[in-house]
Amino acid sequence: MTHSDRRTQLLELFEIGVRAADPAVCVPPHLPMPPKGRTLVIAAGKAAASMARAVETHWDGPIQGIAVTRYGHGVECEHIEVIEAAHPVPDDRGEIAARRLLEEARELGADDLALCLISGGGSALLGLPAPGLTLDQKKAINRALLASGAPIGDMNTVRKHLSAIKGGRLTEAAFPARIHTIGISDVPGDDPSVIASGPTVPDATTQAQALEILERYAIAVPDAVLAHLSDPENETPKPSNPVFNTSSFHMAAKPADMVGAVAEEGRRRGCKVISLGADIEGEARDVGLAQARLALEAAAGRKPGDQPVLIVSGGETTVTVTHPDGRGGRNCEYLLSLALGLDAHPDICALACDSDGIDGSEENAGALIGPDTLSRIRAAGLDPAQELERNNSWSVFSAVGDLVTTGPTRTNVNDLRLILVG
Repeated sequence: MTHSDRRTQLLELFEIGVRAADPAVCVPPHLPMPPKGRTLVIAAGKAAASMARAVETHWDGPIQGIAVTRYGHGVECEHIEVIEAAHPVPDDRGEIAARRLLEEARELGADDLALCLISGGGSALLGLPAPGLTLDQKKAINRALLASGAPIGDMNTVRKHLSAIKGGRLTEAAFPARIHTIGISDVPGDDPSVIASGPTVPDATTQAQALEILERYAIAVPDAVLAHLSDPENETPKPSNPVFNTSSFHMAAKPADMVGAVAEEGRRRGCKVISLGADIEGEARDVGLAQARLALEAAAGRKPGDQPVLIVSGGETTVTVTHPDGRGGRNCEYLLSLALGLDAHPDICALACDSDGIDGSEENAGALIGPDTLSRIRAAGLDPAQELERNNSWSVFSAVGDLVTTGPTRTNVNDLRLILVG
């Protein structure tokens, strides 16, 4: 198999993985029966608009609502208003949208239905601070958490406790209406309380844990935030709270679906598939080096004529940013570390992309590497190891034309990493 053939295969497999989480396919089977009263759609996340359109296409009866999604991720809906806002750092539009959603939820009665469509990214997009806090305070803490290398669970523990709508507070506002949540998971473990910081589900985390996380990552907080987190009256609703008696959660798609679809297609194409699962976490560069060792072992074990080996994994790595001027993303950082670990092995190519089409804050989904990657980077006048230390992986892959740019996919089941050996 040529280098070009491997790259084509990897891109095709990524597309198959994304299609496994298409809201048009995965949302309709989870729709509830219409209520006696009215139906309000409340959608938040990178897949919010496409999930809302899937509901409109299949819903029997009147419907209205709001879907808040990331800039560029909107789609046209007939009855549901689509609002685009900032991600990963919230902005005024997200704050206003979240306030409107909360106000709409409070008007629901016992015969009404809140049909909540929740996907990854919703935590930043629902940027309504808790009473007494400001959006600027939330933004500063959010930026610091993003740069700290904290895993998504820790980040969302803090976000829940600084929010007026997350951590179950949306269900609290809508009670006694029936709450039917359809989720698309982008988090390792698929915990509904972590997806978009769980606006409709109970929160088992505590203010004390949020404070401990802020202290652990040395994140400075203003006095107002410290006072808020120290007041037990501000605790999020817990599993025993009766507001959750009329609430249910239904998982429409998850990272394992994407990994499974790709693994199945890999086998169909004649590959020996090694699946590492959909819950990989850790520093992106450390995961890159670990998977480089695994790929080299697979290559060493192959004999002439053996089938290719496809190593598949999903999950969400983290990047501890030490050089804020660098331009990167967790998938590009993983790949640059992987390339260094593979040291130009002639039989190995790899792809790492975010299923939402955006790796970090840039406009690419991820990138590709092959046997000639390091030599081409050096020919472009760049030192790959030095650029990795500078958190500048995007710039490296941009310089050699190896970025993968899909545009917004309008779904989000986390990252897909593929290594093709042979």
